[in-house]
Amino acid sequence: MSQKKVIAVVGATGAQGGGLVEAILADPSGDYAVRALTRDTTSPRASELVKLGAEVVQADNYDEESLVAAFTGAYGAFLVTNFWAHMSADRELKEAANLANAARRAGLEHVIWSTLEDTRDHIPVSDDRMPTLQEKYKVPHFDAKADADRLFTGAGVPTTFLRTTFYWENLANGWGAARDADGVLTLSLPMGESRLAGIAVQDIGRTAYALFQAGPAEYAGRTVHIAGEHLTGEQIAAGLSRAVGERVVYRPLTHDAYRGLGFPGADEAGNMLQYYTEFEDYFTGVRDLAEVRRLHPGLLTFDQWLDANGHTLPTK
Repeated sequence: MSQKKVIAVVGATGAQGGGLVEAILADPSGDYAVRALTRDTTSPRASELVKLGAEVVQADNYDEESLVAAFTGAYGAFLVTNFWAHMSADRELKEAANLANAARRAGLEHVIWSTLEDTRDHIPVSDDRMPTLQEKYKVPHFDAKADADRLFTGAGVPTTFLRTTFYWENLANGWGAARDADGVLTLSLPMGESRLAGIAVQDIGRTAYALFQAGPAEYAGRTVHIAGEHLTGEQIAAGLSRAVGERVVYRPLTHDAYRGLGFPGADEAGNMLQYYTEFEDYFTGVRDLAEVRRLHPGLLTFDQWLDANGHTLPTK
């Protein structure tokens, strides 16, 4: 029996990385094994991964040497950063530099980097239609990841650039419907009549697994854009209504009003949603759902995601 290729998964206890770990472990007859990277190997989630059959090792995105050690002997790696943990583009770029350097030093044969568009390709920093954030970005968690793409290319790492999008899970975590002053469940995402490209977060990991299976000969150096479905605010509200058994009304705020809500990252979120709105044709156009489904035939529609996750939607 041939030895399985080891995939090192950064963020293995988180959303995107966790989806990949589950996909690999659910395919015991496949050619791959999981090495789950986490800062805390004693956490309940890390312990659960050990029980499921993953190798769990300690590593930290801010410690390049720990990453080199964790990547050594692996065939490939899935790499992701979490901007929302600190909301600093500079810190995210530091993480990405460490990941790229460690991947090069460990000689990985195939890396998948979870990334996003550079919104400044469409809205220059000098464009005042939305505020500039952190001095040089329009949507820092998009733009910093796009800047980091060049770190992987410059390091000569065989990388697939996996461009993701809005998680449907966000609708259960503060981005979904909330009751207005009259008690009506209201979805206020500032999307106007534009379509939002969304995806079930587990499908990011599952699509990444398909890319590893296809291999670097086909996908190294390529950018792959993914989504699960492209839906208007009205369509999202209709789905939420079915899921919670109560009418959800779509009343989109303006982007300025959304930025003014005052929660941590409101300006970032407002800029992102303005980008989604104004560049709908581009953003949904490059995310060919038929192509994503060819890679991952089990890709969930929004309704399928709601069937499994509707109970997580807040209604209070």
